[in-house]
Amino acid sequence: MNPSLPDFLPRGLLRNPDVQSVLASVPLRRPFIEHRTRQMSDMSRVEIVTCENGVRLKCLRTAQPSPAAPVAVLIHGWEGSAKSLYMLSACSELYNAGFEIWRLQLRDHGDTHELNEGIFHSCRIDEVVSAVGVIQEQTGDRPLCLGGYSLGANFSLRVAARAREAGLNFAQVVAICPVLHPPATLEALENGPGSYNYYFMRKWRRSLRRKHRYWPDIYDIDEIERHRTMRALTEHLVTQYSHFPDLMTYLNGYSILGDALATIAAPTLLVAARDDPIIPPEHLERLATPESLTIVATELGGHCAYLKTLFGPSWADDVLVRSFSAAVGIRNSEKTMVARSNAA
Repeated sequence: MNPSLPDFLPRGLLRNPDVQSVLASVPLRRPFIEHRTRQMSDMSRVEIVTCENGVRLKCLRTAQPSPAAPVAVLIHGWEGSAKSLYMLSACSELYNAGFEIWRLQLRDHGDTHELNEGIFHSCRIDEVVSAVGVIQEQTGDRPLCLGGYSLGANFSLRVAARAREAGLNFAQVVAICPVLHPPATLEALENGPGSYNYYFMRKWRRSLRRKHRYWPDIYDIDEIERHRTMRALTEHLVTQYSHFPDLMTYLNGYSILGDALATIAAPTLLVAARDDPIIPPEHLERLATPESLTIVATELGGHCAYLKTLFGPSWADDVLVRSFSAAVGIRNSEKTMVARSNAA
């Protein structure tokens, strides 16, 4: 464990990775999280970012009174959105710490299916790099931090690896439970508890139906609905609606194993849980480790959860606030984090 971060020491049932992972997104928590994060949400405004090749991505921007405030861009996970509970919680904590917030939504996530004809897939890294570049241009020379969860963390790391070439200047990058090797994650979802597969398939199929409603002449929803497993549906979509010849070519296309992260130059923190039921931790040993990349593997935490209590800020929220604040010179974040950890 990195000595600069407090240990994550949940109690009781919160030590169980499945309990952690399920509770992180359970609807019961939404009214409490929304109440706690209302100030940040009420101050948010929609920004449509136009990327290269005319791609449009939707952000929710929460400005600070000070025009010199540092900027934090966060990216949600697969089939999440700017309004996912973990995004609301983390972004609210960062907003309270003094950051201007940009909640960047991936193509076809949240309520954005009408913005682009082409369907989302996880190898669309160029448009995310471009979107972060637009945000950097719009916010001037203020310190810029980037963070993400799960697939969003995978995107964040790939953006960081392309930052120098793209002219992006990050003060800090933080990736929470990133997808490491997509073939292994697909196998974990297929072979793990059925609740995870059901959860993601239900959300994905709902998203695809929405895509079809906006683009009925492009997407054959009857053929899409015919594929009942995650593997079959993924293969159908990537071979029919993208340039990939087969499933494995696509999955390996956004793997971050090997030298994929070797070009990261900005200070980057990768946080993963060894009990993550979706991201096999053994692949951490197969990542490139440039001096700029720090990997923290906790024993507990589940998938993108790190809940200390049911309704309060998570340990992952604290890590983001502490890391970003230290990088841009905001003080007192450490005291706040330690106090919250002790109170939990």
